[in-house]
Amino acid sequence: MRRLLLWCARNPWLASHVPRWRFARRAVRRFLPGEGFDAALKAATDFKAQGVGALFTLLGENITDLEDANRVVAHYEEVLAASSGLQAEISVKPTQLGLDIDPAAAFANLERLARAAAKAKSFLWIDMEGSAYTERTVNLYRRMRTAHPDVGIALQAYLHRTVSDVVDLVALKPAIRLVKGAYAEPPTIAFAAKKEVDANYLALCVLMLPEVRHGRLRLVLATHDTDLVAKVWRFGQALGMERKQLEVAMLYGIRTDEQLRLARDGFAVRDLIAYGDAWYAWYLRRLAERPANVWFVARQLFP
Repeated sequence: MRRLLLWCARNPWLASHVPRWRFARRAVRRFLPGEGFDAALKAATDFKAQGVGALFTLLGENITDLEDANRVVAHYEEVLAASSGLQAEISVKPTQLGLDIDPAAAFANLERLARAAAKAKSFLWIDMEGSAYTERTVNLYRRMRTAHPDVGIALQAYLHRTVSDVVDLVALKPAIRLVKGAYAEPPTIAFAAKKEVDANYLALCVLMLPEVRHGRLRLVLATHDTDLVAKVWRFGQALGMERKQLEVAMLYGIRTDEQLRLARDGFAVRDLIAYGDAWYAWYLRRLAERPANVWFVARQLFP
């Protein structure tokens, strides 16, 4: 099922046709409050009242025109200004800022967003894409971190190389949002079995927790696997960590009850709120992360 969903995510014909289908647009509402930022802002406001923060991401990647990249930057600047009272954060993909076209322009766009985030007393996350971009994205982060402390990076637990990336980045006192990984990658560079990914995720967290405990690393557990979160927290307790030092991020529309429970229990929780019309590939990758969600989609066929 996972392989099929990831194949569908990369299929050009499906990408151009499926978003027009009414049932598909109905189904995607599980993960998106709406295509416009106004809907995302309302969702964030509602979550804030319940003790849950927000992380905004405008869907889209692999832009082919730097003017489009400039529009993305300008949009995020407006987002940061509009959500300043919510202390919301933003997450952006490097290819959304022009990495495929001009790496120097992409870096300049990241710096522009970092300055805007600092002005809004917010935080900028550099999202991770497929393995073809991993090295370049990590290098972008290294350059950014030296001048901009309020910038973090998403790392993927299913990649074999991630443990080395964590060790190399520790000296920068980084911020790391650890995800499991949602792209189709060969077994030569990525763990394929869920149990292997879960084991590596836990091992990476255990490696980072002492740094978190002493304030030298910000770690965000970007997972809906609350059993895995509980295992990480047991290690954190053994180190004498406070609950607020352990951060959790989950997607909008998934395990909302668990997000609220974790927030009530004293953990720092953020809801990742995606929006925009470029949702097709992103949506299929979300389904591939947890194929049980396909049953939700199936139910949309029979409203």
